[in-house]
Amino acid sequence: MPVVSASSATSTDTLLRQDPEMAEIILGEATRQATTLQLIAAENFTSPAVLAALGSALANKYAEGYPGARHHGGCEFADAAERVAIARATALFGAEHANVQPHSGSSAVLAAYAALLKPGDTVLAMGLPYGGHLTHGAPVNFSGRWFDFVGYGVEPATGLIDYAQVRRLARAHRPKALVCGSISYPRHIDYAAFRDIADDVGAYLIADAAHPIGLVAGGAAPSPVPYADVVCATTHKVLRGPRGGMVLCGVELAERVDRAVFPFTQGGAQMHTIAAKAVAFGEAAAPAFTAYAHQVVANARALAKALAAEGFLITTDGTDTHLITADPSPLGVDGRTARGRLAAAGVVLDTCALPYADGRGLRLGTAAVTTQGMSEAEMTRIATLFASALREGGDEARDVRDGVRELVRLFPPYGTVS
Repeated sequence: MPVVSASSATSTDTLLRQDPEMAEIILGEATRQATTLQLIAAENFTSPAVLAALGSALANKYAEGYPGARHHGGCEFADAAERVAIARATALFGAEHANVQPHSGSSAVLAAYAALLKPGDTVLAMGLPYGGHLTHGAPVNFSGRWFDFVGYGVEPATGLIDYAQVRRLARAHRPKALVCGSISYPRHIDYAAFRDIADDVGAYLIADAAHPIGLVAGGAAPSPVPYADVVCATTHKVLRGPRGGMVLCGVELAERVDRAVFPFTQGGAQMHTIAAKAVAFGEAAAPAFTAYAHQVVANARALAKALAAEGFLITTDGTDTHLITADPSPLGVDGRTARGRLAAAGVVLDTCALPYADGRGLRLGTAAVTTQGMSEAEMTRIATLFASALREGGDEARDVRDGVRELVRLFPPYGTVS
């Protein structure tokens, strides 16, 4: 599925004339994306319409505040764009209120905390060794500095969330908020169970749905909206929009959330990004996106199965989502070494913590390759390339690299790159 329109070439030509140094960098990145295999779970390829909105005249507009209440003049079209984005987001996710201004997923989480918590409050969230995000209490992050985080984990035998442990910790620590969500948990989250635990101890429930929200939009994953007080999410990843964040909530918290985004944690909205978010929400409401989201999951399951057949240990024995976490140690390498060998072969992915294991594993996702048009057959081919790169090391790297180039040549993300 090519994702760059003819107008993109014109824009590049303009940049080549005016700033050839930066143009070469951007063209180099386009070539990198078109000649390597993109398996980072948090990345995807946007549509031409999303790219067009990002490069539109709205990039010039300063629009501090909200529609109808801006601090700058000339915001009639900015207001219209944001109102469309809000209407599309609430319709797509069945939410009563949406704030589409957060610059990132972390900004969305910060706003949720600012709306519901005070510094020093206790928060229960997934521990970082089990897949929690930086905003779930990392000592180097604002969350770990401002709040008292308690971490829950997963069952050692299955890798699944230990809901009994979550309840015990909630009753012991009486948190002000309970956070559900992860950067590397490949299974569906039981939002109803989290809601019950939060109600049991009188806590707010915050769903950090940055990873699964695109699957939610396509009906391929359960929605946290009916259960959580606040849902934080990104607009890229599976959702296939621009890099950015959003917050969904009920009407009773709408004003608190909006004030937490602006003026408390952010200044002027990035109107070109908000317009691009609106485009992505519109695309996600179409039947084609439903088929896409389900294919993302089918590809992830096929890839997990194929990797297991090649000798990788797959956490939780599979996946329900776009995410796979795998231990390459049976192939004789640790996660960091594996990532390096795969990068040399043209395969781009991340490492992640492996609960109850030494070293790090591999975290990969199927959103981008599915956007390119790949299906289950290509997932088996990818698993074979993985195993060859790791088993043979540098000796067969050229053959694996050639295999990767051939695969992405058949499924180009950006059309032909010269």
